[in-house]
Amino acid sequence: MYERKIPLNLNCGLDLIGEVLYGKWKIRLLWFINEGHKRPSELQRKIPDASRRVLNIQLKELEAHELITKKIYPVVPPKVEYSLTDFGRTLIPVISALGNWGDEHEERLRNIILKSSQN
Repeated sequence: MYERKIPLNLNCGLDLIGEVLYGKWKIRLLWFINEGHKRPSELQRKIPDASRRVLNIQLKELEAHELITKKIYPVVPPKVEYSLTDFGRTLIPVISALGNWGDEHEERLRNIILKSSQN
């Protein structure tokens, strides 16, 4: 079992949101589930750079944090769908605002990221 090397620090809202959304693909998973991409295979197609294993881990974490729910249909082969909880839907305006900020500063951010990756 995984044991944390650094103890949790949950002293403010930023610590809490970081704990819940830490993970490269979590924000995108929430966004795509909100857009209606509910099946694991659909999410994998939307985020082809992520491995299936990492997506599954991050989906489980989002589920544990009560941002999404997982529904397993009793059919063969098994069918799984994810959906946002009411709590998860409260994050969509925040994610949208972050995306808009990124779009507004796209060129500058891209240059900064490319420059820092070359160092």
